Amino acid sequence: MASDGDDVSQRARERVQQVSSHIACTQSSKNDVSKPSTSRRKRKQVSAPGSLPADYSDRLGQIATLEKLARTPDIKHRGYSRQKKAGKLWVHERVEALLDEGSLQEIGSIAGDVTWSKGKDEDGTEKEVIAGFTPSNSVQGYGRLNGRNIVFTADDYTLRAGHADGALMEKTLYIEKLALSLRLPIVKLVDGSSGGGSVTTIRQQGFSYIPPLPAFGQVIAQLNLGIPNLGAVLGPAIGLGAARVTACHFSVMAANIASLFNAGPQVVKGATFEEGLSMAELGGPDIHCRNGTIDNVARDEHDAFEQIRRVLSYLPNSGFSAPPVIKGNDTPDRREEALRSLIPRHNGSFFEIGALWGTTAIVGLARLGGHPIGIISNNCESHTGGALDALSSQKITKHLKLCDTMNLPILQFVDVPGYAVGTAAERSATMRHGINLAMAYYTTTTPVFSVVARRAYGVAGGVMLDCRDPRMRVAWPSGDWGSLPLKGGIEVGHSFELKEAAKKGGQEMADELYTKLEAEYNTLANPIRTANAFGVEQIIDPANTRPVVCNWISHVYQELMEERLAKRRAGILHVSFA
Repeated sequence: MASDGDDVSQRARERVQQVSSHIACTQSSKNDVSKPSTSRRKRKQVSAPGSLPADYSDRLGQIATLEKLARTPDIKHRGYSRQKKAGKLWVHERVEALLDEGSLQEIGSIAGDVTWSKGKDEDGTEKEVIAGFTPSNSVQGYGRLNGRNIVFTADDYTLRAGHADGALMEKTLYIEKLALSLRLPIVKLVDGSSGGGSVTTIRQQGFSYIPPLPAFGQVIAQLNLGIPNLGAVLGPAIGLGAARVTACHFSVMAANIASLFNAGPQVVKGATFEEGLSMAELGGPDIHCRNGTIDNVARDEHDAFEQIRRVLSYLPNSGFSAPPVIKGNDTPDRREEALRSLIPRHNGSFFEIGALWGTTAIVGLARLGGHPIGIISNNCESHTGGALDALSSQKITKHLKLCDTMNLPILQFVDVPGYAVGTAAERSATMRHGINLAMAYYTTTTPVFSVVARRAYGVAGGVMLDCRDPRMRVAWPSGDWGSLPLKGGIEVGHSFELKEAAKKGGQEMADELYTKLEAEYNTLANPIRTANAFGVEQIIDPANTRPVVCNWISHVYQELMEERLAKRRAGILHVSFA
């Protein structure tokens, strides 16, 4: 017991000595004002009231210096001069033009290559001084578009044309992961290779490499989860840059400055011996907005940003959320008498996607009663008269997947004479793309409401109108349907009789028989007869189309949407865009 008591006493004495020593040291420090001190306590005493400790203020000062260097263009730099000569905004000007004012929260603002030199403080203490800074050629972060939170990434073409040797792959990978983790829409402003490779990367690393795609897994996951990916081509989009924007849910090119290709004119010259190609000739908007690689063309950069804002206004933050409903001024029960005699024209809330390609079909986004919806329509004014060719089948397929991924109900106006026919249609694999369209109709699950405006023929008509069970559809009195149009169908179905008539009485007798058959079939083709047999659920006055459709849309959002979202969150309902 005595031994235990001695140990306790010893520890107590040691503790008293420690405290006494500490008090003495502190008192000595207070009294000794003649000697310079580098301790934090001394720095705090000589600092201005309320300022940070000197070491933190130094670091904050360095951060401020680097950010100022990054956000101030070097007007003498050849890359900046080239950017302005091409009529393009600088990367920070773009970010400012895209985002709501004051909403920028940059990520990785001081990432880049810093040249450090030695300097001294006023008290003679040695310190590091920033001698030069080349920022990463990718600007990214958080921001808002019309009040909606987003993340974004923007290429800086003035620095190594956006190549990987001027970027940090970790930044791009991080922002892709962030969009996926936070379920935030991501906007990609592409100008250059967007972090793609350059031969100078080999020199920089000291070895060559098998090309990696570390962020593409996250991109595919975002696309299928319904996290809006919105891309703009604002210069030459090359290789990886082209791939990143093409993969987006929606993409747009600025007509005056944008181009897109797998490799630029110099590489093409060596590979295919095509010389003297300009960037626009190789892959300008007139090429890629007509072949479906890019959805839309914009007048300039500002128009491209406005289109991105517009598209986002129809979309949710992810497939786990409902599209944003707004209060509209147009009443759901409004009748539209003009639908009785006019081809419906889109105006107001309708935003067309892919106007320059797949022109035998029209697709886009709109609102009815404030509810976002997808729109699909055959274009009877096109060169095929509305028949679905290879490109329009691809266009509708993509739009179906977009609407399914974004939980957008679909309203479609059907006036389809079938799939396109002829040698051009066969060479372009119309049937293959048409069956891919059928697969998209039958594997997507978003609700579809069909208005049969006029024709519905063949496999194409069946695909568009029989893809949901039960079918939600109405027809107008102009309805005209069947396996084959009468013109051509009568010749096929009655070829023997017509040939026999021609043998017996010549062409005049054959024409007379044809006229008789045509009159008979026109009588039988009256859509009222179809409704009598319940072959069409309801024929309505076209003027009443809006109230009927608005009632359906309202019900989908009020009663069915939450169940759909619950199934997606629980992993019961799977959708696929990519």
